[in-house]
Amino acid sequence: MIQRRSSTRSASTAIRCGLLAGACAALAACAGGGNELPDPDLAASQVTTIGVNSYLWRASLEAISFAPLLQADSAGGVIVTDWYANPENPGERVKLTISILDQDLRADALRVAASRQVNQGGTWVDAPVQAATVQKLEDIILTKARELRRQAISS
Repeated sequence: MIQRRSSTRSASTAIRCGLLAGACAALAACAGGGNELPDPDLAASQVTTIGVNSYLWRASLEAISFAPLLQADSAGGVIVTDWYANPENPGERVKLTISILDQDLRADALRVAASRQVNQGGTWVDAPVQAATVQKLEDIILTKARELRRQAISS
């Protein structure tokens, strides 16, 4: 009987040691194997602490700062302005929607949509938006985003 208990204890101790060694090995594998830093250019182009590329987000907000915001969802990457009428041309107003579609700083990660209305006899009527207007706003946003990225890398 005494011999049986000691062999059971030995087996139990061996199992515990095996489990402990396995757990230590698993934890060591999770460490990732070093303190390697990501390439600064890659890291800088993928700054996404807000859900989308932060350079595109900040550049978009700056580019449309003239218009009142209706919605700004940094997690989803959507910015919607309310109708804005230029004081120099009060018979025309625009509404903008900017969508940031990716975490990377790329031209195809940005989509701008614009709606335009003109006042005809006291009623706002939909009017076409020139494609060049949307393209110019996209270019302004992308240029500003690249500038913000360059500033972050150099500092």
